[in-house]
Amino acid sequence: MDILESLNDRQREAALHVDGPLLIIAGAGSGKTKTVTHRIAYLIKECGVNPWNIMAITFTNKAAGEMRERVDRIVGEGAEGVWVMTFHSSCVRILRRHIQEIGYDNSFTIYDTDDSKSVMKAVFKKLQFDPKQIKEATVLREISNAKNELIGPKEYEEINQHDFGKKRFVEAYREYQETLFRNNALDFDDLIRMTVHLFKACPEVLKYYQDRFRYICVDEYQDTNNAQFELVRLLAGERKNICVVGDDDQSIYKFRGANIMNILNFENVFRGAKVIKLEQNYRSTKTILDAANAVIRNNKGRKSKALWTDRQSDEPVHFTQYGSGREEAQEIVSQICRLHSKGQADWKDCAILYRTNAQSREFEEAFVHENVPYYIVGGINFYARKEIKDVLAYLKTIDNAKDDLAVRRIINVPRRGIGATSVQKVADYAEVNNIDFFDACSRAREIPGIGKAGDKIMAFAKMIRSYRAALADYGILETAKNLLDETGYLDEIRDSDEDDAQERIENIEEFISRIAVFEEENPEGTLSQLLEEVALVSDLDNADSETSRVLLMTVHSAKGLEFPRVWLCGMEDGVFPGYLTINSDSREDMEEERRLAYVAITRAKDVLYISAARSRMTRGETSYNPVSRFVSEIPEELLEREGETVSRGRFSFDDDDAPRRRFREMPFGHDDDDDLPLGGFIPPKKKVTAPVPRAPLTHPKAPTISKVADLSFPEPEYKVGDRVRHIKYGEGEVLAIEKGPRDYQVTVMFDENGQKVMYAAFAKLQKI
Repeated sequence: MDILESLNDRQREAALHVDGPLLIIAGAGSGKTKTVTHRIAYLIKECGVNPWNIMAITFTNKAAGEMRERVDRIVGEGAEGVWVMTFHSSCVRILRRHIQEIGYDNSFTIYDTDDSKSVMKAVFKKLQFDPKQIKEATVLREISNAKNELIGPKEYEEINQHDFGKKRFVEAYREYQETLFRNNALDFDDLIRMTVHLFKACPEVLKYYQDRFRYICVDEYQDTNNAQFELVRLLAGERKNICVVGDDDQSIYKFRGANIMNILNFENVFRGAKVIKLEQNYRSTKTILDAANAVIRNNKGRKSKALWTDRQSDEPVHFTQYGSGREEAQEIVSQICRLHSKGQADWKDCAILYRTNAQSREFEEAFVHENVPYYIVGGINFYARKEIKDVLAYLKTIDNAKDDLAVRRIINVPRRGIGATSVQKVADYAEVNNIDFFDACSRAREIPGIGKAGDKIMAFAKMIRSYRAALADYGILETAKNLLDETGYLDEIRDSDEDDAQERIENIEEFISRIAVFEEENPEGTLSQLLEEVALVSDLDNADSETSRVLLMTVHSAKGLEFPRVWLCGMEDGVFPGYLTINSDSREDMEEERRLAYVAITRAKDVLYISAARSRMTRGETSYNPVSRFVSEIPEELLEREGETVSRGRFSFDDDDAPRRRFREMPFGHDDDDDLPLGGFIPPKKKVTAPVPRAPLTHPKAPTISKVADLSFPEPEYKVGDRVRHIKYGEGEVLAIEKGPRDYQVTVMFDENGQKVMYAAFAKLQKI
């Protein structure tokens, strides 16, 4: 039996290549795992290669498990001798046998992220570093980046010896690594770095593994960093029997250190390498592939290729532009419900993809409202995220303070110098006196042995009472905004410099938008009602694993997956691609975003729906963004535009790499620009209103409620057509000023952040 008979011509050519370097460019859905596993089987069954002379490296345990299972199934007895494992697992196995050669004990401990943070905290204390001046997370990130470049403490010091700004990084790296060495421990970055160091320091060890692994295969090669590249290069040795598989068009992990040049320059590093392109796609329809090819073709830093398929279909790519982000979520959920009720799609056949985790919130609420089972892949329920639970705990405490868990959750968040011992004393006092925890906080000075913490606890209780008293006049939105600002909660996240700090802030901004929508739709709504609505979502029971569910995930989480029907949402400039990318001068940044769009499009097997919103609530304000440039790159004949609000975006460019692109949006059949308002944007028919403005709360020295109620707002000093500056959005041009019952509503087209509608008292725009 020919073990390669199920392969197509290109797959078979790759499997038959035995000796010398081989680069397999495997397009999305082209059967790369099948090709790799059959190649391994061919080496063993037909070429007589011993299984223990083959090494297959993957990035995830899941991928390793899948490859292991396929190899075992094809090869049968003896296949267990093949090393099929992740980079880190491979390195751990090597280091367990030989790490004593470089001064460690074989029983070394592996430190996870939390362990590394604890070590760095101790380093800061020993070196007397002020966390307010330099963040522990910043130092850890710098060390990680250095290790991924194979730069140890000594080399790092030599490189930065004349850079005074790096002095503390040098000291921290040295002390951090010495601490790990004393503890006989390695962090995750060390696993690869120390293996490379071992190979270079002990040629005999390297020679052993070069002879052991005569054939090496690396999956997802486009995602390798420089340390992983060097590890593979050393193992390949003089034989250079190395096969790498990947797709430069799916390189989307630059933020994790991935270096796309590893795959683009493979032939230059491994001279004489054979290059085979797998371009036949077995996943998607021709229409979907044509759309994906059209988008990715705009990238310059790539190897030319074009996916094709035998799967013909009359189904177009569906594009819809909705009036708002909320309408987008509600209509998509309704569409999924209709497909399900007609028997055209099971829940599990449907996947919703978005750029950032914060975008899941409106979809989650719509699914709960329609009683549709759903699951968030690679994430957690929006309302179960720590930062959202913290904000909710504040709001619950302001609402009635009867929830002891909520009060205890935020009594020292952000940090106020109230320790666990003091909190326990308050809890004990409350129990003895049969009162609520919050009431005990209000009487903290009466608690025996509480010390100076009593004043801090009393101040916390006073702050909560002031917000509760002001709630009726300020409203929920402004209360929440000011609470976040004045407690320093956002600043603490921002200053933490954690990897997910920006994502956590985006989640909070999304929740602020949720509050704004609630106030807009419920002018008489109370905080209790808002919390009740939220509870219906946050307390939703997770369906069991056997239940068919709609899947929600970021595009990054979707890589490697496929679904019959895919909804790609939020396709607007400013969302996908994001503002930072649009305003970056780096072509590479935009090309990575385009690769991400390519990955998203190629997740769809049968039907692809793309959507955008004319307006979207962000940070509690309504913003207007043009349709994503990636949508405009899809040929017109492939798209079916649906709905009355749909329109086709046209862009004008000063040059090919222009980072800022002015958008002009036309209604159907409109060929004349004369009637377009300034900025070229045609507003939606339905007026989008912002919540009624309220006087800013300036806790703890806020004016009395009666004084705030009597405030009147002066006329802005700027007029339509003037240039203005906003502290967050930068410079822009005033498009409209409308006098409201309590303030002036101002519409501004910002140069870098698009159109915003805001209120003059809160915007604090400066005329320039």
